[in-house]
Amino acid sequence: MNIQRIIIETTSDAVPAAETFYRDALGLADRVGVRATSAPSTGFRGFAPSLIFVQPGDVDAAVERALAAGATVIKPVAKSLWGYGGSFLAPDGTAWQIASANKTATAPATGEVERLVLLLGVDSVKASRRFYQEQGLTVAKSFPSYVEFDSGDVKLALYKRASLAKQVGIDPNGTGAHRLAVVAEGTFVDPDGYAWLAAESTVSAG
Repeated sequence: MNIQRIIIETTSDAVPAAETFYRDALGLADRVGVRATSAPSTGFRGFAPSLIFVQPGDVDAAVERALAAGATVIKPVAKSLWGYGGSFLAPDGTAWQIASANKTATAPATGEVERLVLLLGVDSVKASRRFYQEQGLTVAKSFPSYVEFDSGDVKLALYKRASLAKQVGIDPNGTGAHRLAVVAEGTFVDPDGYAWLAAESTVSAG
């Protein structure tokens, strides 16, 4: 099963600005959509999309565009053991991680996105792995605390909720709706309440 795109949900008055943000600041109009919802949500929503660029300069440029468009820094961009990156809070309240595996430039920045990974915070990585395998997803990487699936243009990965919040640098507390829908071939709700929708089901939200 392949993920076609993800849908970020926000209040109806904020939809136009959110669409502009994901189209112009992050260049993700083909993989990130926006729709209106009235479902309440506060604090950490349990997930964090991770935008991976090829070059560190692309990370800097994308963060600069995001901040200029109304995002706020959670973790400033910096070098780490695993590469170069940081995190920010989008204007709609979604926590994003942004990074490059390269700590230093190996070529000029081009804006090339290597991949988009949807990091889901879950109660049990083992149980969620089994659930998604039952839905037809194939495991690409598997560790006790992290699982990644082969899911097309948008990669799906599972973390413990608290571990994901710590990685992004955000308070793990949050209540209400995830304000996220995943567009794929199937329609279901996973054990942690994340909604998966077929393409024809993405027009509106409650």
